[in-house]
Amino acid sequence: MSVLEHGPALLFCPADRPERFEKALERADAVILDLEDAVAADAKVLARGAVIESALDPDRVIVRVSAPGSAAYAADLATLAQTDYRTIMVAKAEQASPIARVDPRFRVIALCETAKGVLAAERLAGLANVTALMWGAEDLVASIGGTSSRKRHGRYRDIARHARSQVLLAAGAAGIDAIDAVHLDIADDKGLRREARDAAASGFAASACIHPGQVGIIRAAYRPAPSDLARARRLVAAAEGQPGVFVHEGRMVDEPVLRHARTLISRAG
Repeated sequence: MSVLEHGPALLFCPADRPERFEKALERADAVILDLEDAVAADAKVLARGAVIESALDPDRVIVRVSAPGSAAYAADLATLAQTDYRTIMVAKAEQASPIARVDPRFRVIALCETAKGVLAAERLAGLANVTALMWGAEDLVASIGGTSSRKRHGRYRDIARHARSQVLLAAGAAGIDAIDAVHLDIADDKGLRREARDAAASGFAASACIHPGQVGIIRAAYRPAPSDLARARRLVAAAEGQPGVFVHEGRMVDEPVLRHARTLISRAG
């Protein structure tokens, strides 16, 4: 079972804070134990030990490991071999070859968060062991010499929007899931709600977050509104016995429109 089937809200938790592990998993649909950027270099060994000693539901845990080629990457993978956790998120994924060589016991979420990673998204999505793609805005902008992924009003700059779309399209073309990036402004509920609603409508399977207070907003954004759900159910019911294109409630309906409705009903379930 894919970890994303438990729900759309994925909560990051620093792997060197084991006292937060269970609480994070209680609050979210799945937890991302972070061995990479959230952990200082001198705390990596402690964090790996905490992951080994933890006893969370492995079906609802993702472990973010360091970038391939880094000194910490091999140590992170060796750590996971001593656990029951089998879904890993590979930070700063840029090349297919190192990810293709990952132990086949692991399902991989490739995190495309650099310019090279975004441009490689299609190749990464095509790997047999990659089950999802995620994108990241801040590392992406840093990788091309930028200073901010967002404009003053809080919306993404064009380069970030382009990367987001490219990763989503690569995942969709490969028939795998896409995960939307975190919203770093914890106090900006309005902006998070707008982004999560757009993510759900655009085709993302889930959104990552960095604070438990963001979980409810993401869940609500992915949950269809009652009126939309009722409309979708009426449409699917009306399609039974129809030979092809037909008109329903004043709107032309063909197969793509029906697929939208079925997806919305599926999310409600």
